[in-house]
Amino acid sequence: MVRIDDSAHEIKCWVDYPDEVQTIEEYARDRDWEQEIAVQLMARVGCRASGVLTACPENLRWNSDGEYWQIEIRGKNTKGGEKTVRDAYVPTRVKENLDRYASERDIDDGEPYVDASVSTVRRWVREITNEIAEISGNERWFKVSSHDLRRSWATHYLVEEDVAVRVMMEIGGWSSYEAIEPYLPKPTPAKIGEELEAAHT
Repeated sequence: MVRIDDSAHEIKCWVDYPDEVQTIEEYARDRDWEQEIAVQLMARVGCRASGVLTACPENLRWNSDGEYWQIEIRGKNTKGGEKTVRDAYVPTRVKENLDRYASERDIDDGEPYVDASVSTVRRWVREITNEIAEISGNERWFKVSSHDLRRSWATHYLVEEDVAVRVMMEIGGWSSYEAIEPYLPKPTPAKIGEELEAAHT
């Protein structure tokens, strides 16, 4: 179920993997394939809404050193200043969907997969999650924003998959621990014991 933190000035939401992310993808695809691509770039690749617009076929490539697909994304510099370039990890099923989409929509290598404005991408997510809220009767969906898809992606990998913080900083475009810290949960005593015991064996 969608989780909400409304204790600060900004309401933060998390959608669960894989079920709720898949629900968003399905609703997006029913509206338009382009909207599904935008959702996947946020919820499965970790793009901000602005970063979605920088993804194009020529920048999707195989990383032979790490043996995974990656895509070059331009986006916010969390230290301020000019936008930065990062190579974001792309799950194989997302890569395959991007390839089919580019082929069937005749998108040239240098053209973006998603030809829309940032405000339009954000509006798509609002409309999709509002529709889910109305159909499901779960009013928490009304609160979910485009950035919550990135937030859910980051928390999923950091918490549920236990991916190293430095790895997430690299693929997610966070340039400092301060920037990624809000995505990190407070460790439980069990987690502290597990980590420290493993370090001393």
